[in-house]
Amino acid sequence: MGRLGTTEILIILAVVLLLFGGKKIPELMKGLGSGLKEFKNAAKGDEPADSKKDETKE
Repeated sequence: MGRLGTTEILIILAVVLLLFGGKKIPELMKGLGSGLKEFKNAAKGDEPADSKKDETKE
């Protein structure tokens, strides 16, 4: 038990493709990417980029 091999990764990707379909996967990845970006910013203690823009307008 430990590492995932190439075969296991391909099987997982095939199952994800069957479950969500080709049209939903880009939306899921975009959401995942923005979630990771927010998590990294929160871990660093940075404010989100949107709130920084709002402060400069006032």
